[in-house]
Amino acid sequence: MTAADRVVERVNETVTTRPVAVVIVFILVSVVAIGGLGGITTAAGADQFSEDIPAQRALDDIDEEFESSIGGSATAAQLIVSDDNVLSRDALVRILETQHRLESRSTLRVGSTTSHANAIARRLDPGAETTAEQRDAVAAATPAELADAIRTADESGAVASQVSTDYNPTAQRAGTAIVGVTYDVPDATTTGRVETLQTRSVEVVDSVPGTEAGENAILFGDGILQSEINALLTDTAIIVFPAALLFILFFLLVAYRDPIDMALGLSALVVSVLWTFGFMGYVGIPFSDSLVTVFPLLLAVGIDFGIHIINRYREERLDGVDIGGSMRTTADQLFIAFLLVTVTTVVSLLANVVSPFEPNRDFAIVAAAGMVFTMIVFGAYLPAAKVLVDRYRDRLPVPEFGSTPLGSGGSRLGRVLHVGVDLSRLAPIAVVVLVLLAGGAGGAYGTGVDTEFSEEAFFPDEGRLAVYGELPEPFAPTEYTFLKVLTLFEEEFDQDFVGSVTLYVDQSVRNDDSLELIDRTTRNPPDTFETTPERRAASTSVVTVIEDHAENDPEFRRTVRRNDRLGTGVPDRNVDEVYDELLDSPAEDRARGYLAADRGSARIDYTIRPGVDGERAVADVRALSDRTALDTVATGQLVVNESVIDLLIDSAVRSLIGAFVLTAVFLTVSYRYLEGKAVYGLINLVPVLATVGLLVGSMRLLEIPLTPINAPILSVSIGLGVDYTVHFVHRFVDEYRAGNPVHEALDVTIGGTGGALTGSMLTTVTGLGVLYLAVIPLIQDFGALLALGVLYAYLCSIVLVPSLVVVWDRYGSAVGLGLEGTVPSEGDVGPGDGRP
Repeated sequence: MTAADRVVERVNETVTTRPVAVVIVFILVSVVAIGGLGGITTAAGADQFSEDIPAQRALDDIDEEFESSIGGSATAAQLIVSDDNVLSRDALVRILETQHRLESRSTLRVGSTTSHANAIARRLDPGAETTAEQRDAVAAATPAELADAIRTADESGAVASQVSTDYNPTAQRAGTAIVGVTYDVPDATTTGRVETLQTRSVEVVDSVPGTEAGENAILFGDGILQSEINALLTDTAIIVFPAALLFILFFLLVAYRDPIDMALGLSALVVSVLWTFGFMGYVGIPFSDSLVTVFPLLLAVGIDFGIHIINRYREERLDGVDIGGSMRTTADQLFIAFLLVTVTTVVSLLANVVSPFEPNRDFAIVAAAGMVFTMIVFGAYLPAAKVLVDRYRDRLPVPEFGSTPLGSGGSRLGRVLHVGVDLSRLAPIAVVVLVLLAGGAGGAYGTGVDTEFSEEAFFPDEGRLAVYGELPEPFAPTEYTFLKVLTLFEEEFDQDFVGSVTLYVDQSVRNDDSLELIDRTTRNPPDTFETTPERRAASTSVVTVIEDHAENDPEFRRTVRRNDRLGTGVPDRNVDEVYDELLDSPAEDRARGYLAADRGSARIDYTIRPGVDGERAVADVRALSDRTALDTVATGQLVVNESVIDLLIDSAVRSLIGAFVLTAVFLTVSYRYLEGKAVYGLINLVPVLATVGLLVGSMRLLEIPLTPINAPILSVSIGLGVDYTVHFVHRFVDEYRAGNPVHEALDVTIGGTGGALTGSMLTTVTGLGVLYLAVIPLIQDFGALLALGVLYAYLCSIVLVPSLVVVWDRYGSAVGLGLEGTVPSEGDVGPGDGRP
C-alpha cells in the first residue's frame, strides 16, 4: 500500500466513522472564513493592467507634473456645462457663481477652479482676484465691454481651449464649456476620499440657480469614474449570480433527483465559495473584473465533484453495500481522481502567476486556493454529511427520491453516452484522426485571433443597460454619468482616448537648444501623424504655445526674435527669460500644460490621422522617441494600450506552454507512481490539446478578441479539460486493472461516469454561460469561452477518449507504451474496485 493509499484510507475512515466531528470542524472553519469577508476591497477598470508599464509611468508623471494632464489628475475633476450659449452673460455669471461656491466650501477641499469665464472677467477687471469679484465684474459689464473682453480673451487662446468645437468667435457663441476643478489633497489620497469630495461637489453644483447636476452640469473626475466602474461589478453580480443560481438549481435537481442530496451539494458549494472569499479578505486581494469569473469556475468544479461523489455512492448502494462501505469505496476511487484534477487545475492556474498583469496574478492565486478548498470540502465534508444524513434517513420515515446513478442502465441518456464507446468498436482510428485534425485546424485558425485592450473595453454594453433599466430594483443597473461625459468629449470637444500620442521629455528643457530639439521632432512626420500645411507634424508643445502667444503679443514676439539666433521662430538662447515672460502672460495656463513647474520636463502631443491603425501610430511615435536627441518616453493612452497588448500575447503563450508542460509532467509522474503506467498521463493530455485547439479556433470564429480579462482562458482550458478526462481515465484504469477487457472496461466506465460527467457539464456550462448576461462585454466573452471550454472537454472525454484507449491498446505496445501489464497491485481487491 502506497503512502497516498494510506492517507486516503485514513481520511475515509474518519469520514465514515466520525461524520459529526468532520461536519463540525468544517462549520468552525467556515465561521473563521466569515471574518475575512470584511477585508475585501474592489478594483476595476483598465488601470489595473498597466501599472508597471513604462508608458503608463510616463503618463503618471505627466499627470503629476503638468497642470493639464492626459486623462486628468486623480485628484482633479472637470465640470461639463451646457447652455444655449456658454458665452452669454447669464451663463458666465452662473459658471463663476458655481466656481465661487465650490471654492468657498471649506469641507470640499477645492484648491482652485479654472474656466473661460475667469479669463473673460480678468479682461473686464484686472484687479478681480476671486471668483466672486469676477462674477460681479461680468454682471456689471455693458454688452460692448463684455463682447470686447471675450474677443481679447480669445486672442490669447483662453476661450477656444475651454469651449466646445462649435465655438463661433465671430458670433461669440458656444454650446458647452469645461470648468477645471482641482482639490487640495495629497496625490496619494485614496479613491474613496476623492469620490466623497467629488460627490459633495455635485450637491454644491446642483444648488446654483439655473443649474441641474447631471443634466446641464456634469461633474466628472477620477473618484466618480472609479466608483461607477466598481458599480459595474455590483450590477453584474446582481444580474448574473441569481440567474446562475436558478439554472444551477434546476440542473442539480435533474442530476441529483433528490432534494436532500441537492441541499448537501449546495451546502458544499457555499462552504467552498465562503472559504475562497474569506481567503481573499485575509490576504488582501481586491475583488476585480478578473475575479468575477473565479466563482463560476469553482462552482463548475464543485458541481462536478459533487455529482461524481453522489453518483458513485449510488452505484455501490444499488449493489447492496451498506452506507459506510459504499462511501469508503466511493472515496477510495474518487479521492485520487479529485487530487489529480485539483493539482493539474492548480498547475494550469498558477501558470498565470508569471503574468505581467497583477489582476491575472490575483486570479491565479485566488482560483488555485479556491480549487484546493473545493477538493477538501467535496473530498471530506460532502461524504461525511452524506453518511450522516443517510444514517438518519434510515432511522426516520423519510420518503425515497431518485437513488439510481445518472445515465445508468438502459436509460436514453445511457444509450446516447455509449456512442463514443460504440465508435471505438467500429472505427477508433478514424475518430482519433478526425478529432485531432479538428483540434489542430482550430489551433492553426486561432493564431489569427484579434487582441484588444482599451479603457472602453471595460465599459458597459449600453444596449444591455437600456434593457436592464426596465427591471425592478434591485436588478436595475446604476445610471452611469461617465458614459454621458465621454459622449460629450467626443462630440462637443473632439476628444477621445486615442486621438493623439505623446512624447514625455524626461530631461531639463532649460538648455539653449531644448526648444529647438522639441521643434525638430515635428519635422518629416510619419504617415500616421496629422500634418500642417508646412508638412510639419500637427502637435502641441511649449513651442507651439510660444508661437501662438507671439502672434498675439508684439512685446513677447520681440522677445522671441531677440533670442532666435537661427531665425527659425524658435528661441535658441536665454530660454529661461522666454519662459519667465510666457508664464507671466495670459498664456500661462496653456504653457503649464506642456512645461513642468521646475522646467525639468516637457510634453509634446501629436495628433493622429483619423482611421489610422493604432499599432502603426504607436510604432511611429516609438521610433520618433528613439531617434530624437532628447531623453523621451513614448506615452499616451494609445501607447499604453498597445504596450499591454504586446505583453498580453507573450503572457498568454508563456502561460499556456507552462501549464501544459507542468500538467504533462505531473500526470505522467502521478500515473507512473499510482498505477505503474505513465502512459495513462499521456492519454489524459491528448484530448486536452484538442480542447485547447477547438477553443482558440472558436475565439476567432466568434470574433472574441484576446484581452487581459480572458487571457488566462488558454491555460485554464487545460485544467478544465483534465477535469473531465481524469475522471474517465481513472475509472477506466480501475476497471481495466480489475481484469476486465478493454471494451468491457470502457462499457463499465461510461455507465458509471458518463452520467456524472453529463450532469456536471450541463450545470457547469449553464452556470458559466450566465456570465453572458453581464453588463461588461469582457466578462460576457470570458463566460462564453469558459462554457465552450467545458463543452469541448466533455465531448472529447466522451467521444475521443474511448477510441484513443482502443488505438493505444492496439498499437502502443509497439513502442513500449502499451496498456498491458497493468495488473492489480498488492492489496487491491477484486473486480469492480471493491464491489462484491
